[in-house]
Amino acid sequence: MSADRRPSRGKRDNNSAKFRQKDLDPARVAARDTLRAVRERDAYANLVLPKMLRDRKIEGRDAAFATELAYGTARAQGLLDAVIAAAAKRPVEEIDGPVLDVLRLGAYQLLRTRVGSHAAVSTSVDLVRSENGMGPSGFANAVLRKVSQKDEDMWVEELAPSPAEDLVGYLAFQYAHPRWIAEVFRDALGGSAGQLQAALAADDERPPVHLVARPGYITAEELALTSGGEEGNFSPYCVYLPSGDPGDVDAIREGYAGVQDEGSQLIARAVTVAEVADDSGRWLDMCAGPGGKAALIGALAEIDAARLDAIEVSKHRAELIRKVVSDLPVTIHVADARSSGLEPGYDRILLDAPCSGLGSLRRRPESRWRRTAGDVDELVVLQKELLTEALRLVKPGGVVVYSTCSPHPAETTSVVADVLASVQGARQLDARPLVTVGKLGPELLGDGPHVQLWPHIHGTDAMFLAALTRD
Repeated sequence: MSADRRPSRGKRDNNSAKFRQKDLDPARVAARDTLRAVRERDAYANLVLPKMLRDRKIEGRDAAFATELAYGTARAQGLLDAVIAAAAKRPVEEIDGPVLDVLRLGAYQLLRTRVGSHAAVSTSVDLVRSENGMGPSGFANAVLRKVSQKDEDMWVEELAPSPAEDLVGYLAFQYAHPRWIAEVFRDALGGSAGQLQAALAADDERPPVHLVARPGYITAEELALTSGGEEGNFSPYCVYLPSGDPGDVDAIREGYAGVQDEGSQLIARAVTVAEVADDSGRWLDMCAGPGGKAALIGALAEIDAARLDAIEVSKHRAELIRKVVSDLPVTIHVADARSSGLEPGYDRILLDAPCSGLGSLRRRPESRWRRTAGDVDELVVLQKELLTEALRLVKPGGVVVYSTCSPHPAETTSVVADVLASVQGARQLDARPLVTVGKLGPELLGDGPHVQLWPHIHGTDAMFLAALTRD
């Protein structure tokens, strides 16, 4: 559907404050209902919306429009709320939730899409009126008309902190991030304002879809040809899908490929290419759910005649793993990885530790507004316990790859340093050679010995990688 297309509004019943659902634009209704699920049930937009589109048979351009509206609005929520509060002259906490969902949706169209102002306002007012009646719809109309009087840059200049006095706060507001996350990125980037702006800007964009070709089943070249995509720059298994639904790709439906960020592919590959003397083929994925990395490692294990043990504490997530590795040499263990009962002596271990997820905020649009700085402290304790156990389970001379989908120094370099200081005989290896592949040369990998990927530099999620061993 063209973003400028106005949905048919049908006949109005002057004796009723409601329209029939069929008179409303189905794409906008799906976006609104997704935002409502996120607000009311702490649902994840990227899980709710695809199912909703399938169930309601919304396809093609309408589905793409609904996706842009739902994900974009969720991603920009903090900025939108500040603008709505200014236009309404009241805090958003004082606005009824169902009305606020639509105001966010309307404000997003006004500020960040090419939808015409009249269409953005009128369709939003119709959404409010269909459920809430004339009074709330009049309020929505007034607020959105006030929002439409300025473009995004003008609202940012009016509401953001002064860049001269608080550059981090200004950039955080401009690119719709909580300030504390912008501070984390700044610290991880060495304090560079230019790098911080580039990182926040990249994080605020709709992310590309990355596919992974399962080794031994299909090559990246074949996957690119059959999907209409383009081979990735770094991972030998990656394909960039420029448009369309990944679920429509034959190779994915047949189990020969999956959806996986290129950074995650590099992490999974790294544990399989590290130099290990006398590799006996006993490999371990310590925190394997939902199974993307286990599937890639398992496919490579099959080629190398190795076997992979995969630990997952959640029964539900263990079932997700089982579905994607059913034909691979992978054994799933439902257990706490800190006390799994497995015997030490593993040649290769991947510890993709539970983390804040700050590196994948672009793919989980609402997550940035749910996380708090306090969440990290508890995670760090868990990460250190898991990494200590990984070093106990690995054989002398084996390799442990520690990774997080987070650039937060507390979850990355600090965890590694603290565990190395507490585990006798443990030492850090240079992880850069493990991901030097394709166009990913030393000039893009920093000073080491760890690797930190970034959306604005590598086009991947902000994945962290460290390699350890013990004597």
